[in-house]
Amino acid sequence: MSKLYCPFCNPKYQFSKSDSSGNLYCGLCGEHLIRKKLISIKGIVSLIAIFSITLPMFLILLSSNNNKNKEYYQLNNPKDKELIF
Repeated sequence: MSKLYCPFCNPKYQFSKSDSSGNLYCGLCGEHLIRKKLISIKGIVSLIAIFSITLPMFLILLSSNNNKNKEYYQLNNPKDKELIF
């Protein structure tokens, strides 16, 4: 169910009333209530900004972790120790 709000009143003090035909309107000013969109353009832009910052950092951490494991296995390989004089 979508949220309804009055664009003119403070959200803290809003309450809704319905008329005889079932339409909802604001109890303070009498204006018809408007449905609030689930996803707004502001929300989409903020999600893109968050992912553009965090995704490269996450990939850098994963790639550095993979490189450390490879070096560890190469240094601790017993065959390499036998070849060193």
